Amino acid sequence: MKSILKPLLTIAAMALGMTVAVTLPARALVELNVNKGNVEPLPIAITDFQGGDALGAEISGIVSADLKRSGLFAPIDKSAFIEKISNPDATPRFEDWKVINAQALVTGSVGKEADGRVRAQYRLWDTFAGQQMSGEQFFANDANTRRVAHIIADAIYERLTGEKGYFDTRVVFIDESGAKNARKKRLAIMDQDGANVRYLSNGKSIVLTPRFSPNRQEITYMSYESGQPRVYLLQIETGQRELVGNFPGMTFAPRFSPDGQKVIMSLLRDDGNSNIFAMDLRSRSTTRLTNSTAIDTSPSYSPDGSKVVFTSDRGGRAQIYVMDADGSGQTRISFGDGVYSTPVWSPRGDLIAFTKQTGGEFQIGVMRTDGSGERILSTGFQQEGPTWAPNGRVLMFFRDSNGGPKLVSVDLTGRNEQSIPTANFASDPAWSPLLE
Repeated sequence: MKSILKPLLTIAAMALGMTVAVTLPARALVELNVNKGNVEPLPIAITDFQGGDALGAEISGIVSADLKRSGLFAPIDKSAFIEKISNPDATPRFEDWKVINAQALVTGSVGKEADGRVRAQYRLWDTFAGQQMSGEQFFANDANTRRVAHIIADAIYERLTGEKGYFDTRVVFIDESGAKNARKKRLAIMDQDGANVRYLSNGKSIVLTPRFSPNRQEITYMSYESGQPRVYLLQIETGQRELVGNFPGMTFAPRFSPDGQKVIMSLLRDDGNSNIFAMDLRSRSTTRLTNSTAIDTSPSYSPDGSKVVFTSDRGGRAQIYVMDADGSGQTRISFGDGVYSTPVWSPRGDLIAFTKQTGGEFQIGVMRTDGSGERILSTGFQQEGPTWAPNGRVLMFFRDSNGGPKLVSVDLTGRNEQSIPTANFASDPAWSPLLE
């Protein structure tokens, strides 16, 4: 299996021995219904993983931080723990955990294999039912122990919510440094929690709007290195780069199709009109999808590839439209006050996220794919560019404040807003699919 991380991460997941099954009957006592409008965070106790000295505490700390940041879990302060876990394979004293209202308990261990790999295992317990809910073990080299922690957090999240997690993912973004009038912009990539930042460009040319390919190995982005915007493809693992096409005029706002075989983008002609084109990456042939005298831009495919959402000012101001993937059936779906931009289809297929500017404010919101049910999740002085977590439950965007942009995430309730730590200013985030 190829990995976008170096060195290669090898993961083996299996039921942990003994007589305990990986999962219990379908309805354990502990569960979270994430489809409710207001979800009370679940109290969960996450103990330091035994063995591995500081590594055990580091892994459990990452697991705890992931779950807390989701807004669905409330990790209990370790100073409240009554039982001190010394054997993570033994059945806990559930009464000690019920006293502190820990509805779920995570125990685990870390060790070194003879071949030098790190082995991490966890167990998830339902304290009120007095049962183990799941247990797995994973192997990795030293460089990838953070990934193991994210994978464990994903497994716990999925077991307790029934939804896929999103912690074992990365975000590509634009790192911005220097004075405002001479800002250096570099293409960068990091873990979804802000760790392991790596730069993919040297900052000699302005780069914008990076987007992940569905195959996780490749991104597309726009660069001004030739003096005008051009769309490029970059292989993350090898650093190999290629120009998508040498089109007359400006090319911008590129995105991949769900199968990774096409790039859809806007082309600005000399007459000032911007239309949407799709390029087949195998044949390099292009298909024009819109043909208007307006500005059509920011295209984004639906997850099944059958539809495209985009913005157009053909009605007098920028609104959101949907069309079939071949350009037919162009239909306006937004009718609210203000100007809409940067629409992006949810990976679940049920919602479209957008930026909206109205009354001097910038808003991040979502609507159903027919334009109904518009909801604003965040409002600020200047914020834009939403991108979806792969489970379709969380959005990340950038907000300009204190002299430059920073990354922010918010869940679909709009109540769990989190700042994403970055060393410098950061903009144009794009969330990866789950890593493999």
